[in-house]
Amino acid sequence: MNTGENEQGLRKVIDLTRMISIVLVLLHCYFYCYAAFKQWHCTAPIGDRILGNLAHTGLFTSFYKSKWIAAAFLLLSLVGVKGRKSEKMSYKKAFAYFILGWIIYFTSALCFSIFSSATTQSITYITCTVIGYILILTGGGLLTRIIKVKLSTDVFNKLNETFPQEERLLENEYSINLPAKYNLKGKERKSWINFINPMRGLLVLGSPGSGKSYFIIQHIIRQHIEKGFSLFIYDFKYDDLTRIAYNHLLKHKNGYTIEPRFYIINFDDLNRCHRCNPLHPEDMKDITDAVESARTILLGLNRSWIRKQGEFFIESPINFVTAVIWYLRKYKAGEYCTLPHVIELMQIDHEKLFTILRTEPEIEAYINPFISAYLSNSMEQLEGQIDAAKIGMARLASPILYYVMTGNDFTLDINNPAAPKIVCLANNPQKQEVYGAVLSLYISRMTKLVNQRDKLKSSLIFDEFPTIFFKGIDNLIATARSNKVATTIAVQDYSQLKNEYSREQAEVVMNIMGNVISGQVSGDTAKFLSEKFGRILQDKESISINASDTSVSRSKQLEQAVPPSVISGLSSGEFVGIVADNPDTVIDLKAFHCKVVNDHKALEKEGANFQPIPAFKHVDNAVVQRNYQQIKQDVQDILESEMEAILNDPAKVNLVVVKN
Repeated sequence: MNTGENEQGLRKVIDLTRMISIVLVLLHCYFYCYAAFKQWHCTAPIGDRILGNLAHTGLFTSFYKSKWIAAAFLLLSLVGVKGRKSEKMSYKKAFAYFILGWIIYFTSALCFSIFSSATTQSITYITCTVIGYILILTGGGLLTRIIKVKLSTDVFNKLNETFPQEERLLENEYSINLPAKYNLKGKERKSWINFINPMRGLLVLGSPGSGKSYFIIQHIIRQHIEKGFSLFIYDFKYDDLTRIAYNHLLKHKNGYTIEPRFYIINFDDLNRCHRCNPLHPEDMKDITDAVESARTILLGLNRSWIRKQGEFFIESPINFVTAVIWYLRKYKAGEYCTLPHVIELMQIDHEKLFTILRTEPEIEAYINPFISAYLSNSMEQLEGQIDAAKIGMARLASPILYYVMTGNDFTLDINNPAAPKIVCLANNPQKQEVYGAVLSLYISRMTKLVNQRDKLKSSLIFDEFPTIFFKGIDNLIATARSNKVATTIAVQDYSQLKNEYSREQAEVVMNIMGNVISGQVSGDTAKFLSEKFGRILQDKESISINASDTSVSRSKQLEQAVPPSVISGLSSGEFVGIVADNPDTVIDLKAFHCKVVNDHKALEKEGANFQPIPAFKHVDNAVVQRNYQQIKQDVQDILESEMEAILNDPAKVNLVVVKN
């Protein structure tokens, strides 16, 4: 315990020790320069007697003995000195004084050899000895002023924010394993990112160029094909992911019990496109399927409606399209139940359309409000309800879209044990407003078919997820885990997801995912992730300097393992995240901050040897136009045959809608 009395006692000991050192130096100079002092008449009998008595003690038996003893007492006095600390003081300056002092102090004896006059010898010797003594004292004092404790030079606190990560390779029949390396207290170590349960959902975040596809998604495709998954890939920038899936399937198709078929939906290249009807009648079990399909297609076409769901002028168009879809589903067992037929049927006159729709009892509740508005001449209200659907759906009235969506080359049950499939949906960033809505319908129908019992394990990969509308993602992840469905969603940023899906839906997507991996992101996304990763104990130290003392404080505090600023500054290929585990494979170190290791040369070489996706068929414009005209003719035939049947049947004449 430091007290004033202790410090005062120490000071007295230091002063006494230093005084002894000074007296010894003076006696040394007096003894060995006695001739000069005698010439200067600075001697006295009593002093000679004292000096003689000291000589008998052996103090002056050798020239350097008294000097060494004086120097030793000087060093003892310096040990207890506490000089005023200064950050500007350096060892270089202090040792320069100290060493120079020692050299002058002990080499001053050369003065006796250089000069012949006793007076000159004594003056120069005493002067050099005193100068050397003072320099030693000064250097020692400077050493006591140096701050011996150096604070960390890690400006950005990178080393303090490192933490142990999983270094084991944990594999199972579903896992995704990415080799990585991380930093632990300045040492680079190898690690593994083990997504051992991708069925709990995998969220991939990262701004453009952060490496989502190159470092993460392509490995998911490769590993799941190698492990026998059926696959669904939404390829926003076709054919980046499709080419990888196609070529990897060629190499590993023997790993499947039943070889999967490879299908592509690509509206820009019909020669490399398969036809598929998303409203296939066999998959439309009840009218709720029609409601879901109508909602998906209209909200995909009108993204601003997503935030207004439940409002009258949003729900009315959805009900109208639902009625048309379900009517075609029931008409002749669904022979004309396709989206192109729905679009064309919506365009006919109100009276004829309402009349034939009334023949289907199951949609009576859906169409009665429109008929009432028409009969009561509430045309503004009616046009607002119906035209909102017509205008949006009219953007899909393309011969190419009609051709693709009216064929049946394959069905969307990709994990059918008897016919496994790998399906790729190709989008075009320049046409995403139109294509995105149609692809959203394919995805909505596909997920409902995939999420069923007793099916094969399947992997659903959505690149640039906000470019499509899929309302049921939360339900898919929550319920599909038991059906062996692994869902991967790639998003650039939380704000992008919020802008396209609304805040509520975006929060659901961000929070429901069990596995998260993120490249460089910023803003709210970085804050969300930082909180998700938790806190770790970090060393903290501080130094306080005052006139009499220097104090150093060290402590451990819980701080964010990965601060938002670190996430905002991640390099390409560097990722942070957290993994989910299983009851039988517990992972204690779930969080990671590492760089994914890619064999760039091997991937580049493999990519150079990729086979191009072949043309599945030859489709000319004449075929597309014939299909387009056939759909229009089909709708006219439906209208004419139904109107004739109604007018010729007395029991149905009352169904004819006629405005008074």
